[in-house]
Amino acid sequence: MSAARPTPGANAPVLESVANIAAGVGVPDSWLDEVKWDAQGLVPVIAQERGSKDVLMFAWMNREALQQTAMLGRAVYYSRSRGKLWFKGEESGHVQTVHEIRLDCDNDVLLLTVTQCGHEPGIACHTGRHSCFFSVLRDGVWTAVEPVLKDPATIYK
Repeated sequence: MSAARPTPGANAPVLESVANIAAGVGVPDSWLDEVKWDAQGLVPVIAQERGSKDVLMFAWMNREALQQTAMLGRAVYYSRSRGKLWFKGEESGHVQTVHEIRLDCDNDVLLLTVTQCGHEPGIACHTGRHSCFFSVLRDGVWTAVEPVLKDPATIYK
């Protein structure tokens, strides 16, 4: 009788192979060249919670943000309004640990599987909610259906 095979990657360190690639261990940055960057050098990113599968947020990455995310195992986005890298949780403490990075079939959208850290339950939205997708269209009106878990005035400096 043979032992059950483990789920691929189930016990592997977070993003070890991607981090090795990003760090230049044995493989060039060609994986970054496979991403279809827009005219501004950005790619849209969706962050999905690992356990619940909730879609937490939408953001953007440039090449450096994606490379940093792969190397660090934590979400680094590109803030279009600030024109710089945005290390998720740098002010709020609501860091996203990245478990997997996926590229869609057209190579133009990324999906991060994350654990939202810093508050229980996790807060991903700057409004103090678990997810940025807290409004539902009902009878022609956008209605907030998720509670504010923490007052944003107490989160940001």
